[in-house]
Amino acid sequence: MQHIIDQLNQFYKEQLELYGSTAQGVNWKDEDAQILRFVQLLKILENESVGFSINDLGCGYGALAPFMQKAGFQDFVFRGYDLSKDMIEKAKETYQNIAQASFYTIQKTQEMVEADYCVASGIFNKKLNLKEFEFLSYILETLEIMNEKSKKGFSFNMLTSYSDKDRQREDLYYANPSFIFDYCMRNFSRNVALLHDYKAYDFTILVKK
Repeated sequence: MQHIIDQLNQFYKEQLELYGSTAQGVNWKDEDAQILRFVQLLKILENESVGFSINDLGCGYGALAPFMQKAGFQDFVFRGYDLSKDMIEKAKETYQNIAQASFYTIQKTQEMVEADYCVASGIFNKKLNLKEFEFLSYILETLEIMNEKSKKGFSFNMLTSYSDKDRQREDLYYANPSFIFDYCMRNFSRNVALLHDYKAYDFTILVKK
């Protein structure tokens, strides 16, 4: 798993150098695409408004923290984690005025502390030159840790295998939504939602405990 982490870390370091602290810097098409995914992921917080904690795994430059403030969430504890030291430094610099948000560089997903919720946006999209079975193993291992570190639930998104075949790219991973849904139902909770209706080439899974 470490060689996968090293490759991804190098890729996002290069993205940050090219595009800075923008949606493109974390490999989204634009800010609208990034926000669309945030809205879906935060449906895991449907019954929350104040007094909860949330981990953002693969937080990049930290854009979810101010988005949550604008969305009306209050009095929450936000912890952003990323493999990229450069991303975390940018997050700390950009959002130092958000008192409830803190950001940490990690080398392993297990380094996250436990929280009520955990979200992950876009971290399962870029497989680079890795084999599909190898990248899927990395994904499932990461989901196990997200489940372990979440008291109330977690959410994540993935590119869908229902994407048009002629538009699929070799460096991206397209997951079978049915398989991922079934895996979560069998291993994490009987309260799982699959969101595949927001007119994008991906889907979002909500796991509620």
